[in-house]
Amino acid sequence: MLRVNHKSRQDHNALQLPCGRSNCRRYFKTQAGRTKHWNAAHPTIARAANAYRASVSEELEEHRLAPEQPEAQFDFQEVEYDGPNMTEHDGTRDSPAPRIDVEFWGPGDRLYRNFHKDLDARPCDENGTFLPPGSPPKPLSDKSPNDWTPYRNRVEFETAEFFFTENQTPAAQINRLLDLWASTLQKHDDKPPFADFRDLHKTIDKTPLGDVKWQSFSVRYNGERPDTDVPPWMDQDFDVWYRDPREVIRNMLANPDYVEEFDYRPYREFLTDSDERQWRDFMSGDWAWDQADIISEDPESHGSTFVPVVLGSDKTTVSVATGNNEYYPLYASIGNVRNNVRRAHRDAVSIIGFLAIPKTTKEHATGDVKFRKFRRQLFHCSLSKILETLRPGITKYEVTQFGDGHFRRVIYGLGPYIADYEEQVLLTCIVRGWCPRCLSSRINLDEQAGWRCRHHTDVLVEEGTLGELWDEYGIVGDLVPFTNDFPRADIHELIAPDILHQLIKGTFKDHLVEWIEKYLYQTHSKKEAQRIMDDIDRRIAAVPAFAGLRRFPQGRGFKQWTGDDSKALMKVYLSAIEGHVPVDIVRTFRAFLEFCYFVRRSVITETTLEKIQEALDRFHQYRQIFETIGVVSTFSLPRQHSLQHYVLLIRLFGAPNGLCSSITEAKHIKAVKEPWRRSSRYKALGQMLVTNQRLDKLAASHADFTQRKMLDGTCLSAAALAVEQMRTMNLEPGDVDTQGDTATHTVSGTEGKDDNDDAEVDDGPTNIEAHVELAKTPQRKRARTPTELAVELSIPQLPNLLRHFLFTQLNPNDPRDPSEVPLTCCPQYDGKISVFNSACSRFFAPSDPSGIGGMRREYIRACPIWRNEHPRYDCVFVNTNPDLDGMRVVRWFDTVGDSPNEDNGMWMVRPAP
Repeated sequence: MLRVNHKSRQDHNALQLPCGRSNCRRYFKTQAGRTKHWNAAHPTIARAANAYRASVSEELEEHRLAPEQPEAQFDFQEVEYDGPNMTEHDGTRDSPAPRIDVEFWGPGDRLYRNFHKDLDARPCDENGTFLPPGSPPKPLSDKSPNDWTPYRNRVEFETAEFFFTENQTPAAQINRLLDLWASTLQKHDDKPPFADFRDLHKTIDKTPLGDVKWQSFSVRYNGERPDTDVPPWMDQDFDVWYRDPREVIRNMLANPDYVEEFDYRPYREFLTDSDERQWRDFMSGDWAWDQADIISEDPESHGSTFVPVVLGSDKTTVSVATGNNEYYPLYASIGNVRNNVRRAHRDAVSIIGFLAIPKTTKEHATGDVKFRKFRRQLFHCSLSKILETLRPGITKYEVTQFGDGHFRRVIYGLGPYIADYEEQVLLTCIVRGWCPRCLSSRINLDEQAGWRCRHHTDVLVEEGTLGELWDEYGIVGDLVPFTNDFPRADIHELIAPDILHQLIKGTFKDHLVEWIEKYLYQTHSKKEAQRIMDDIDRRIAAVPAFAGLRRFPQGRGFKQWTGDDSKALMKVYLSAIEGHVPVDIVRTFRAFLEFCYFVRRSVITETTLEKIQEALDRFHQYRQIFETIGVVSTFSLPRQHSLQHYVLLIRLFGAPNGLCSSITEAKHIKAVKEPWRRSSRYKALGQMLVTNQRLDKLAASHADFTQRKMLDGTCLSAAALAVEQMRTMNLEPGDVDTQGDTATHTVSGTEGKDDNDDAEVDDGPTNIEAHVELAKTPQRKRARTPTELAVELSIPQLPNLLRHFLFTQLNPNDPRDPSEVPLTCCPQYDGKISVFNSACSRFFAPSDPSGIGGMRREYIRACPIWRNEHPRYDCVFVNTNPDLDGMRVVRWFDTVGDSPNEDNGMWMVRPAP
């Protein structure tokens, strides 16, 4: 008989060690794993007494009718889904602020804010009656701490969340895993949390939280029809699916996750020492303040909270290979949540609709004027229909509960619309090639012109013909923007800045980079131009590893550039073209890059606005070289022209990185592409709607359970604590529920995993601007004494440098230069040393993929052998501040000259002798 020995198999380890650090939700199975996490995520940062400390903050009115009123072209049929469920502003001065509240803000009273006096977000009761100051909020939930409805316990909820949200497990695999789970429980007469995938889905569908049902209406053309050969699109029904945006926004307002990242009042922020104004989140802009001024003209609005509704839409393709499937999602957010929350995708941007995409034959698509007009009207009428539930709350307040537990009066308003240029043309009802914000002619977009506005357009439509409007003003006169159905809404004022498509993909990739290549092939022979392009690729590939820099081993010769690709190339492209193009082209790139980095800041001061304008002026000056040498014939490019409006847009809406289309494009993945991949591909939209609804319900349940402290610790730690309580109280098994809904741990946590990538998001707080921490484990097969290290690194003078370093540490007040101190006066050290091959750098980088606090973590390597292939020595920028602690052995590069290169603005360096 064959006997199988199972003693060598490792049993499951039920040990759960909490991190123990404040607000950290990580758990570990070994002490070593927890220590490694501490060193990487919670380094002990010791500061010298006089060390430089940088501040993070441095860095309905009546519907307008055209004179020739368009015929009614839509029949609306509503269907409920029965499945599971600008005021004028010159940009140079602030609007008047007759009544304000002034408060110091942030640590150290370095900032103060002027808050709007009338719309001051006063708490009230459910009926809208204001409460006395200091009144406690009403609990968000009156459920007991053990109420997991519709789940029976914590294991059920976390299993559902893992299967559906985190792992996106297919139905067949859910059944198989549950069967395997059941096989281990049969001997205990127990069962897994769900019977099968249907049971899991039905349980999620019973969740009352986050339940905003999908609805639909259908649209059909009912205008004039030809007598023969009726186009097929005239007989089609176009379905639009949507969720009530009012209910979605109320859910956002009630989300406790946003309590610490929420602006209840419009404000203006200033530096205390200089009274210099600065802009950051949306509510710091003039638009929100101006809207509050208009709203507060009605005394009944006083004490309310102004909630701007931020919208965004963009077509996206989910699969080119299977028939070019396109969807047209519509998203909504609120301007009160801060920019970092909106960028971090913490459910602060929600999908509220799928717009119809009318399609027809090529013949009618290109030559049928009626079809093009119908397609545009369908877009605007759909938006107006979807948003109609918000209209009453724009003029009269309603009462809703917020995430802090308080009820407040709320007044809505249509806020900025996030869109690329093609979408902006559709939104503002203008002719392609014109600017959606100003009246500059498409022939010369850079000429000074007045602002577009709703009133001016209404007057032109009343007085002019359709042809005159088209040719002289770029207005499509027989279209009515959806914003005309809503009070205080002017679509021309609400077009948001778009860093991704206007700067990164537009001006940089589609314009400047293409112009460089065109210049090379126009100036040189084909063979020589190809040689230069290869050299540019070689330079890009040769960029050394450096924290914050992405490497391109193949240069720029990849097939499709993403926004992240373009953003990374912007950092190295200037040095790659130096010497291959005229000086003015280099200066053009330099001015443009400076403009980009200024507008991408999370905090923008008045001084920064001046620098932005100065960089833009230089860009316009030097780009003339492309016209002079015949590369381009005109600079009337709408996306490049949009740079002129950034100073005004920053004053209106705050820092542009909170309204970028990269936010909605990233949302495509979670709301459209992943649900599509989870579908059967047959009538996929209905399945995608259900998936989104279930995801929202799980997210709402998670926020509710977290707020009630029911998710503290992990399932395993809670079960272990329950068993321990059972033993302590001498209870029988079954007297205490060990499924995780009775006992909770005092430290929050979720099981973590180690990340060996060189760069990662850091969810820690914004408490430092930058810090470097050496690895905790030294290398064993490296030099052990200063003399041995000098030989290993080929730095003979290293022991003497060490002695001088020790002297400066022991004599910090000695005025002499260390190199002038005789060696006889310097201490000597011949003891053991440790060599480290890596360090962890934590720094504030809100413009890159980062945690909600704007922090990012990257690793710096200095390895003789990297992955058993070749040496790796990353580049670092060293701040040679003598007040900082510690000594680093580096290969120095000296600067060439006393100032940056005047053409590209970069420092030139060479290896130190």
